[in-house]
Amino acid sequence: MSDGVVAGTREDRSGAILEQHLTVAGWRVVERAVTADGRESVASSLRRLTAGFRGLVVTTGGTGFGPRDLTPEGTRAVIDREAPGLAEAMRLVSPLGRLSRAVAGTRGTALIVNTPGSSKGCVETIDAVIDVLGHAVRLLVDNHDPHPSADTPRGSEASDR
Repeated sequence: MSDGVVAGTREDRSGAILEQHLTVAGWRVVERAVTADGRESVASSLRRLTAGFRGLVVTTGGTGFGPRDLTPEGTRAVIDREAPGLAEAMRLVSPLGRLSRAVAGTRGTALIVNTPGSSKGCVETIDAVIDVLGHAVRLLVDNHDPHPSADTPRGSEASDR
């Protein structure tokens, strides 16, 4: 989520690093999208990305105090239920986490997680919850076994974006 990336004046470094990091962690990235900052543009993009989707949607950027940093507001506009434990855990990874306004929540069978726009911050925050994301997505997608055994793989068969 970045006006600069959409305008072509900034490179989407955090998106590239996050995609690589999630791939190494066993997630399959099926789409990477760039969206302008702002409540409605974020909400519109998330509606499109989650329509009929079964998996994880991770955003990067727009979670700070800048006037156009409205990713949390756009996310709240589309989610069915918040997942405050994920956002709280993500805030605890560094002192700068206390400045994060990121949210996490579900929309249908998709889990949406906001991360900061910095390359270091997006990886640190996703790592704070990556061990439970596969289980969370499986609960949304196929809740036949809500309490998997210890040998259940960490990744998810469901795709992520």
